[in-house]
Amino acid sequence: MRDDNGRNTIIFVVVTAIFLIGYQMLVLGPQAERRKAAQQAQREASAAAAVTPDGAPSATGEPGAASTTAPRPVVVDRRQALATDALTGRGSERVIIRTPTLSGSLSLIGARVDDLYLTRYRETIAADSQPVELFRPQGMNHAYQALFGWTGANVAGGVPGPTTPWRLTEGSTLTPTTPVTLTWDNGAGLRFTRRISVDDRYVFTVRDTVANFGAAPITLRPWGRVERLGVPADLGKQQILHEGAIGTFSDDGSGYTTTQLKYGAWVKKPIEETESVGGWLGITDKYWLAALIPGQDERIDAGFRIRDGATYDTYSATMQGAERTVSPGMQITHEQRLFAGAKVNDVLTAYEKELGLPRFVYAIDWGFLFFLTRPILIVLDFFYGILGNVGLAILALTVCIKILLFPLANKAYESLSKMRNLQPKMEEIKKKHGGDAQKQQQELMALYQREKINPLAGCVPILIQIPVFYALYKVLFVTIEVRHAPFFGWIRDLSARDPSNIWNLFGLIPWDPASAPVIGGLLVGALGLGVLAIVYGFTMWLQQAMNPPPPDPVQKQIFAFLPFVFTFIMAPFAAGLLVYWIWNNVLSILQQYVIMHRFKAPNPIDGFIDKHIRKKAT
Repeated sequence: MRDDNGRNTIIFVVVTAIFLIGYQMLVLGPQAERRKAAQQAQREASAAAAVTPDGAPSATGEPGAASTTAPRPVVVDRRQALATDALTGRGSERVIIRTPTLSGSLSLIGARVDDLYLTRYRETIAADSQPVELFRPQGMNHAYQALFGWTGANVAGGVPGPTTPWRLTEGSTLTPTTPVTLTWDNGAGLRFTRRISVDDRYVFTVRDTVANFGAAPITLRPWGRVERLGVPADLGKQQILHEGAIGTFSDDGSGYTTTQLKYGAWVKKPIEETESVGGWLGITDKYWLAALIPGQDERIDAGFRIRDGATYDTYSATMQGAERTVSPGMQITHEQRLFAGAKVNDVLTAYEKELGLPRFVYAIDWGFLFFLTRPILIVLDFFYGILGNVGLAILALTVCIKILLFPLANKAYESLSKMRNLQPKMEEIKKKHGGDAQKQQQELMALYQREKINPLAGCVPILIQIPVFYALYKVLFVTIEVRHAPFFGWIRDLSARDPSNIWNLFGLIPWDPASAPVIGGLLVGALGLGVLAIVYGFTMWLQQAMNPPPPDPVQKQIFAFLPFVFTFIMAPFAAGLLVYWIWNNVLSILQQYVIMHRFKAPNPIDGFIDKHIRKKAT
């Protein structure tokens, strides 16, 4: 019966490994290739006849009539979309945006911020890669923009909206030192003046002044909206990552809660209405955020909506302020802000303090282990400031974690060393009670008690490191501080998988396995081992070899098989995670080796030295 159970266990482990590899080959691999192809096609469409990100072509023409109807998207290149407004079909005059972190333009039709690049970040690690695009104008595939306006019942002459023909009256280029002023007169006694400014990071300030030259009071409500036409194919596919709607709200302005709505859930529940005093809301991607920021003492109505379109559904995060009455001969002023940029921890933290924003740093998806994830990033950032390399910062972080766990690990390795020395006695018990498993177990427990050994002590450091491992994985996956961070040699992006591959002899053969349409893609996706994965597997095997072997032969076979399985499991993970785990294993091996020497316990390192080095020397 025992042999049957052993064979069944081994078969189960092997079948599970085959299933994991097959799932990677046949499902995850092709999905990743499709997402990559869709993303590339999107970038090519965006770049077709592209303008440089430092500016945008301008065209003059008669402004179109006001309309709030969402257009049927027409896929055009960027130059055409910037020159001709897709909502009105008229020429689009534009104001250039140029800051240390942003470039692009805003349209005078609707005063829409709809053309924006993040100049400090690139799409890929290639030297000629383009800056990251955040917003794109109407008419392009998956248009993305921010706009502001007013609503009012029965207002003669209308109120500003997405197609309002604003006139530039002050300034020419929007920079941190030169705001621009726009005006629009509705022809019926209302004059709207909009002053737009931008800081040297990622926040736009939109300050509207409404003057009433008529004979009757007018009641208005301000609004702001961030909207995206459809969801690009590469967004919302990761279970570990939140992409979609996000906002922080409070009914009374005291306690704030953060709401997250992934794209899949957003489709199922398209309208989320809430009242809030202050807070913020918007649309988040993995590394980028577009968020509306009201005055923190203002009561707003906030919502996440989906409007059906002819080609794309429009996903929007919308806020509407309180009613304001403008008496004849009087004017009112209202201010709201837009964050449009990268989710950098230090930047979000600074805005939290400067603008009094609640939980703004939680625009980063820290996960349920946020109490570990964020401190890990802070420590990494600290060491990066000293060492100047994220990979070295990961090594330093690993040393810190090992120091914190040193007392526990020491006790665990002492227990394992004692168990290693007890192997002869354990073998005697197995021979003496070979046919009685229960008696054998009782004798082993009695032996452990006499020698004051806890057989489970070796598991404690591993169990404690599991949440640390997950938190570091989260940091490497979602934080922009690690994005495109190089290490040394062939590792140019610690947030991506190891680019080396066993199928081209780690770069010795001038052939990219991923270029093979089917076979190469499968090999790279499921069986493509890089240098880091192989080194990780070896260090896992060596560390395991230093532990006392399990008394059960079936368990011994399973444990011997695990380093091989985990080598393939870990291969697709971020290179930074493998760097951490390899270095952690090396430090653990050194610590365990010292303790085993102290207890004079046999270990494979000394065995190797005796067999291959000392023997040859004599």
